Order: sequence, then structure tokens, then C-alpha cells
Amino acid sequence: MRRRTPRARPGDGRRYNPATVRALYPGSFDPVTLGHVDVIARGAALFDECWIGIGRNGAKQPSFTLEERRAQLEAVVADLKVRARVVTFDGLVVDFARKNQIGCLLRGLRSSQDFDYELPMAQLNRKLAPAIETAFVVPTPEHAFISANLVREAGRHGATLRGLVPECIRAKVEERLREAGASGSGSRSDNQSKGGGRGG
Repeated sequence: MRRRTPRARPGDGRRYNPATVRALYPGSFDPVTLGHVDVIARGAALFDECWIGIGRNGAKQPSFTLEERRAQLEAVVADLKVRARVVTFDGLVVDFARKNQIGCLLRGLRSSQDFDYELPMAQLNRKLAPAIETAFVVPTPEHAFISANLVREAGRHGATLRGLVPECIRAKVEERLREAGASGSGSRSDNQSKGGGRGG
């Protein structure tokens, strides 16, 4: 009878099999876009467990509160019918990952500009937590141009966000951004954002 090799666990210095590890997709998700949805669907298909982490960052003033962004993500996960868990965290993403036995950080790459940002971030995370890997996925071409910044800018000027954000949350996102544009406010001050890595 073959002896089964024990599964590696975060922090024990061994390598992970990406097919049997818990992954975390961190970001600000302000708001959730179809680009985010693309990465979430890929992560849910690639890993046994996919966590979506909204970080808190006192230096940022997001357009949507933490509770609103969490509700958006939970609606998207339910609509996708995938196995994914929405969580929030404080501090460094690698510290949160270690505490929760997360073996891989999931990131999306839309362009060479993203790569220039993400590479040193991944190298720093590897220095801080050698047992935690970073995996990059490339979005489908129709989503490659979408960013939360562009969505916010379009929404504040009253543009339709069809094809940019998930339909299950589009009406609420459009309403909030139109209100922000009409009032001249760029963001809501809930003192919460991403906590690690690029989120938009």
C-alpha cells in the first residue's frame, strides 16, 4: 500500500501543490468590477479554497464603505455560484495569510504596468513569508482594460457601467457614483481600503 505524503502547510518551509492550497485574492474592490470577477472565477476553479480579502487602510478614503464592498462581493460570489469566501483584514496581507493557513496570494495582471508594480510586491512578500507563493492570472481580453479607477470616473459622470461591473450590483454602484459626482465628492471617508497590494 502506497504511503500518502502529508500535505504541506503554510509556515513549515515546504512547497505547495497549487491544486490543494487555500488562496487569497486581496484588493480594495472599490467597486467590484468584471475584471475582479474574472480573477475570482479563475481562483475558485484553480484552488480548493479561494478567499477574497478586503483590507483596511487608514490612509485611503474609498468611495464605498467596507460593508458595501463586502456586500457587493458576497452578491457576486452568490451570482457566480462558486466556492469563495469574503473576508476582511488589517495589516500586512502576508501576516493575515500566515494566520489563516493561506498558501498562495492570487493577483491579476492586466498590463506591463501592473507587472512592474506586482513583481516587487511579490518579491517582498516572498522575503517576508517564503512559504507563501504568489500566482498571477491574465484576464480575458474584454476585461483587460477595466480598472476600478476608470469605473469610478465614468460612474461619477453618469455613464452606464454595463459591461464594466457585474449586473447583480450595477444599479447600486451607478446610483452611488452618480450621487458622488453630483455632490462633487470623490470618496467616502470610512478609513478602510485594501491593506496590501494593488486593488483596482
